[in-house]
Amino acid sequence: MRTILDRYIFAELLPPFFVSLAALCFVMLTKELLRLVELLVSKGIGFFAVLKVFLHLLPSFLVLTLPIAGIIASITAFSRLSYDKELVAMRAVGLSLFRLSQPVMVFTGLVFGLTLVLSQWGQPWTSVSLKKLALNLLRDELTLALDKGVFNEPVPRMVIYASDSRHGDDVGSIFISDERNEAEARIITAAQYSMRSDPGNNQVWIELFNGSIHTKPHEVEQYQQVAFSAYHLPIPLDQTQYAPLDVRPSLSSVLERLDRSNWQDTAALRRLMEHYKDLAFPAAALILGMLGVPVGIVSKRSGRVGGFAVGVMIVIVYYVLNVVCEFFVTTRVLPPFAGAWLPNAMFLALTVVLFHRVSRR
Repeated sequence: MRTILDRYIFAELLPPFFVSLAALCFVMLTKELLRLVELLVSKGIGFFAVLKVFLHLLPSFLVLTLPIAGIIASITAFSRLSYDKELVAMRAVGLSLFRLSQPVMVFTGLVFGLTLVLSQWGQPWTSVSLKKLALNLLRDELTLALDKGVFNEPVPRMVIYASDSRHGDDVGSIFISDERNEAEARIITAAQYSMRSDPGNNQVWIELFNGSIHTKPHEVEQYQQVAFSAYHLPIPLDQTQYAPLDVRPSLSSVLERLDRSNWQDTAALRRLMEHYKDLAFPAAALILGMLGVPVGIVSKRSGRVGGFAVGVMIVIVYYVLNVVCEFFVTTRVLPPFAGAWLPNAMFLALTVVLFHRVSRR
């Protein structure tokens, strides 16, 4: 009987979990996907390239949505069981609330494990802009794209104007103002050009044909003009939007930085708090999932939509607490470890109190 009951409660958790997870991921990804498709279509990248970027973005979104879906599932399931009086029948045969919550413990434990695994790989992507991530993932397939008929600034202090030709990318004149080196600022014009890239050597370049280089003089007498039939203009990738993604510093390097600053560096304090959150945030999935049991029983008339709304409200409160704790960490009111784990401790205390009150009914 207990095995059947456990399976029954576990099965009640699955539909609202997957529905809410799909809805949350759709909401979070819709805006980004529109920007991603616009970016990639403009560069002529195919479907599998779009899928590649999507798969790299998905873990970072799941880290955020899995805990929310977990609490929505537990609230919705126990709200339905309580509303249909099934929970009353279970309690009438002597089953305690703690015993009925064991399938939820197993379920939230699985959510916790999945969130923990994803957070170790997916979390570093969350602070990276979509455009930079897409370009870096696809740099083997991309060249330095130029919008035709407008002034482009692919790197600081370099402006490029490419004429809008109907005959293809390699045909059409180009104008380049290169002021990266102020001592040798120059104007380059060419009748034809072609974009090339070599990601292995961390470089892209423009092949120019039938043009001239005009050295921008400080004085009129210093003006120089050089004609060429072919010229290669290199552009290091680390100067462009294709620059390698920033790697989050290791825990040891953050601690060394704090020691050097006598623990006064606010940026390093925030970094240290992020390292502690790598475990604290997945643990929140376990706590919030269990909190949904008494909340669902108390709000038994909320239904599926109400369960979704209540779950979102609880998560919003949790995130607000995280923001407040981060502020206290950066102002050195709280240590980073306390700032990362204090919201979990508060919600754990709330879960214990609600469990005690509901179980005594």
